[in-house]
Amino acid sequence: MPVKRVSPDEARELVDKEGYVYVDVRSVPEFESGHPEGAYNVPLAHLGPQGMAPNTDFLVVMQKNFPKDAKIVVGCKSGGRSLQAATMLLSTGYTDVIDQRAGFMGSNEPGWLPKGLPTATEAPADHTYAGLSGKGK
Repeated sequence: MPVKRVSPDEARELVDKEGYVYVDVRSVPEFESGHPEGAYNVPLAHLGPQGMAPNTDFLVVMQKNFPKDAKIVVGCKSGGRSLQAATMLLSTGYTDVIDQRAGFMGSNEPGWLPKGLPTATEAPADHTYAGLSGKGK
């Protein structure tokens, strides 16, 4: 199933007007440095001493917190990890997953931050990876 990809502005519309949740798949430090307002953080990979390492709990945490029919927009830094995450979610039975092109920072087009869309550095505990994974910080 091909992944539907939307611009940052379209992603915001989906969240604001159509009941989608925004799942930021960047690492915890990236998320904490700034993210789309209201986003949830479920990293596709963790930042460690050797660089990025796959988060082997990604699907487990997603399935624990978001039903297969949840309306989900996924985003990352520039669009690569989110496309990978969207593909993975759709292949495991999720039915309404949309990838936000250009991510938070942008790549071939301006991302969420350069577009001036609402951002935050704080998040409710139940939107953080620690809260969603049940692993605390």
